Amino acid sequence: MPTDFLQLEGKRILVMGVANKKSVAWHTSRVLVEAGAEVVYAVRNEARREQVQKLVGDAAVLVCDVEHEDQIERLAHELAARYDRYDGFLHSIAFADYAGEPRPFHETAKRDILRAFDISCFSLVAVSNALKQLLSNEASVVTVSISTTTMASENYGYMAPIKAALDSSLAFLAKSFSRFSQVRFNAVAPGLLKTSASAGIPGYVDSYLYAEQATLRKAAVKTEEAANVAAFLLSPRSSGINAQRVIVDAGMSTNYFDGELIRAASGLKPRE
Repeated sequence: MPTDFLQLEGKRILVMGVANKKSVAWHTSRVLVEAGAEVVYAVRNEARREQVQKLVGDAAVLVCDVEHEDQIERLAHELAARYDRYDGFLHSIAFADYAGEPRPFHETAKRDILRAFDISCFSLVAVSNALKQLLSNEASVVTVSISTTTMASENYGYMAPIKAALDSSLAFLAKSFSRFSQVRFNAVAPGLLKTSASAGIPGYVDSYLYAEQATLRKAAVKTEEAANVAAFLLSPRSSGINAQRVIVDAGMSTNYFDGELIRAASGLKPRE
């Protein structure tokens, strides 16, 4: 019989943020289910719940719009009514309003960045706090970040600083939860992925194609590769990892000075 390497058999995991079959949350949930875990889903609204329910069959799909504190409280009560213990929680939630013409960062509207921060970053803190009594002593909480927040991708705009805040919150959540538990907080930080959410970012396709050529293997990071790392971080096998972000970028961050990229940018012909 195959070895249960991830040790997820019988574990119960909350997955927030499934949008469709392209999302990181969906791919992660597939790995979890295949490893024997029971997954409970939470999505933003009733329409999304109906869509996801068709994908997951009899699995529980709850509704929680993290912009509303009462819905976070309701989610905690509904989860508690089902089970008294959860072994992990995947936070795969992000939002930015890219409608209209892209603006330089210094012209970012206050209302836009604050709403994006609330949904994309503070929601991790709010939901973790609401679930603190339901998480097992050694539970794992994983969020989805990005491979770098210091490379000023103009089309990504204010979301990079928000993801930086998300990364920073891991250390503070891990520290504060350590007062009463051994719950861990980590992030999977993928390079550019081909998801429905990313399709809404202005100029994303060009950035994606460039990132693909910047990887060491000249092939883009696949969503399932990020999901595999997320599942590992949710598993007991990652018990020694806490308050960290694991980059999944196929070596892109080491390869910005690739010779062929330089030649292309300089208008030179590729080497034979």
